[in-house]
Amino acid sequence: MSVVIVDYPLILLNLKTYEQATGQKAIDFARIAEKVYEKTGISIAIAPQTIDIAAVTVSSETPVFSQHIDPVYYGKYTGHTLPEAVVEAGAYGTLLNHSEHQIPLEQIEAAIKRAREVDLVTVVCADTVDTAKKIALLGPDAIAIEPPELIGSGISVSSAQPEIVMGSVTAVKNINPDVKVLCGAGITNGEDASSALDLGAKGILVASGVVKAPDPYKALLELARAMQR
Repeated sequence: MSVVIVDYPLILLNLKTYEQATGQKAIDFARIAEKVYEKTGISIAIAPQTIDIAAVTVSSETPVFSQHIDPVYYGKYTGHTLPEAVVEAGAYGTLLNHSEHQIPLEQIEAAIKRAREVDLVTVVCADTVDTAKKIALLGPDAIAIEPPELIGSGISVSSAQPEIVMGSVTAVKNINPDVKVLCGAGITNGEDASSALDLGAKGILVASGVVKAPDPYKALLELARAMQR
């Protein structure tokens, strides 16, 4: 289990299934994140593919999130992602309901419950303010607001649709002030990261802007420095 505790503001780096971040390269990204954390003090976690979690956690102190868990228990659940298994592998938390792996609200609720049972931090993705409201009622640790049309576009939600970020922050705070809001979709540079915090977000969810950058260390360092307040 990682010894570095997730704090806010947070950079959550989703490695998806990118070739640049699979296997040994996932470990490389964890070490990059560790170096940036040491230099800036900004909390950074990464979400590698499930099969890479164990290798990453034994190679770095960077906190690791599973990209998904299923609300299942030990038993006959072939092909599902068991919460206890990702904890055993060293995961600190989990993403849920990413736009590339959306699940029904009732499954989100069940998965949050299972995550609590095994002490996994939950970051649940939402594509609209209305969805963020519904998820806030379920009490996750954080909600990442990500309009799907902006994911991987290079156009950040904080610049293209700032009202979604502000609206989500306000709505979630009114429902459950303990739930943090992260800003995702299209975050590529320090200005995007700084704007997200200005809009009330407590961090960012980023992927291709770092993973596919010519110099991932430089890209991640720029984001972290922009979030130093």
